[in-house]
This record gives sequence, structure tokens and C-alpha cells, in this order.
Amino acid sequence: MKTELEQKDIEAIVQRMVEVFKPILVDLVNIHQTKSDELMNVKELAQYLKVKRSWIYEKVHTKKIPFQKAGTGRFLLFKKKDIDQWIKNPYAPSLNISKPYQR
Repeated sequence: MKTELEQKDIEAIVQRMVEVFKPILVDLVNIHQTKSDELMNVKELAQYLKVKRSWIYEKVHTKKIPFQKAGTGRFLLFKKKDIDQWIKNPYAPSLNISKPYQR
């Protein structure tokens, strides 16, 4: 069975789909943007990467992972978006491996 649709029917279907899916897509984009700005500590990063905390400390010590120091330099923080970029390309020139945390 073959059904033929007229151009106006196709346009109406497309318009309805846009109305239905646009709010869903906007929410997904907003969720992704907020999560990418998220800061993680060593424990949270180890869970995120599924590695031991000692591995994280080793990478920080050798400056092979992007991190920031907070407070008097005792607290290590990691931006999720930097970590995600580092996973894709650990040698990306845009990654500043160690810098002080600024709000």
C-alpha cells in the first residue's frame, strides 16, 4: 500500500515535529552546557574516569592532566569540559594544564 502526500501535508507534519521536538532539544543542550561547566574534585574525577585516585595524583604531579588549584593550592579541581577535551586529545594546545582556580 502506497500513500501519497501533498506538499502542504508534508509541511504540516514537519512543522508539528518541530513544535514537539524543539523543547526537548533545547533542554538537552542546556543540560549538556551546565554539566560541561561542572567542577570535580579528585574523588569525583577518579569515579568519572573509572581509575584510582593515585593515578589522578600521578597525572597531576607530572602535569599530564588539566587541573586547577583552589584555595591556598591545596585543593585540586578539574573542569569536566577540560577533561573531556583532554580525553579526546591530551596534547591539545588549548589546554592549560595547571592554572589557579578563578571564579
